[in-house]
Amino acid sequence: MRTQVAIIGAGPAGLLLAHLLYKAGVECVILERRDRAYVESRIRAGILEQVTVDLLRQVGVHDRMDREGLPHGGFALSADGELTRIDMAALTSKSVMVYGQTEVTRDLIDAAIARGIPLLFEAEDVALHDVTSARPVVTWRQDGEEKRLEADFIAGCDGFHGVARASIPADVLRTFERVYPFGWLGVLADVPPCDHELIYASHERGFALASMRSNTRSRYYVQVANSEKLGDWSDERFWDELCVRLGPDAASRVTRGPSIEKSIAPLRSFVAEPMRHGNLFLAGDAAHIVPPTGAKGLNLAATDVAYLAEGLAGFYRGDSSGIDAYSARALARVWKAERFSWWFTSLMHRFPDTDAFGRRMQMAELGYLRGSPAAQRVLAENYVGLPLH
Repeated sequence: MRTQVAIIGAGPAGLLLAHLLYKAGVECVILERRDRAYVESRIRAGILEQVTVDLLRQVGVHDRMDREGLPHGGFALSADGELTRIDMAALTSKSVMVYGQTEVTRDLIDAAIARGIPLLFEAEDVALHDVTSARPVVTWRQDGEEKRLEADFIAGCDGFHGVARASIPADVLRTFERVYPFGWLGVLADVPPCDHELIYASHERGFALASMRSNTRSRYYVQVANSEKLGDWSDERFWDELCVRLGPDAASRVTRGPSIEKSIAPLRSFVAEPMRHGNLFLAGDAAHIVPPTGAKGLNLAATDVAYLAEGLAGFYRGDSSGIDAYSARALARVWKAERFSWWFTSLMHRFPDTDAFGRRMQMAELGYLRGSPAAQRVLAENYVGLPLH
């Protein structure tokens, strides 16, 4: 097989890149090691920045999002139960869209199939070869047969544990990482959300988040130690702890119900540099991870592939400046999002070494945010997403 761009990974990054290339007239093939049902069932984040919404509209994969998504012009911060609304729309003239990553993935897969974009699921033992040559190669096994794909470029959109980043030599790649000493215990339940917007809660017992996937499906989180076991958290214990941390006002509006999904997600900050090696490009979680506090993971992946698609389309028009600048351009935005996610995580969570002084500093910062329109504007500007260009 032969194509112009081989895309490894059928998550949102790889799929969105394929659609951007399709619109630009650039051929691609997507390889995914999992089956379609698995890919479409992964529970992930649900906050889309305006830039991501605009990109989905640009590629014409937006109809269901526009029908079912929930535009949000603000969110609330809770400091030991005292609520402060951050009016993003008034402060930045922008908003975000609540629309689950699961739904984005389904929409992108449906559109890829409708457009005839080659999408190969259950591609096992994917390996990359000769990535610094003019003709890199991807090999894999499918249905017991060895397969081979020649390409001009390879886009590694295969996540943190994928083969793409591992194909870059250790003496070329530099990584930066911070692993947080806690995770998020998340519960999905078919109950109405306790508020029409998200609530980020900082409590002396730890962080909590009230969010939603729709007007009838809620997603809630509480901070737990990395040593916690999922089996120790009954639904009743979760709801009790959530209500304590949200405070009496929000807790009075919480509707309890059986969980339909429950999991603990560890938190880390991670960046790999550079995001290009020869004709291999990294995008999304293959290159960087952010703690979910700032809702930046999917959105960073979207902006990565927007830069990459722009560069690749330019290359086929005879201009290689876009792909040459890709790594530096993407990393400049990545590090700004990493900074915001690290800051927001540090502000809202209880760390093991947070003493009485540290807690007073968090409360002072939250008090400053409550009373300062300038501080609120900085928070809102980062939350809705920095400009693409």
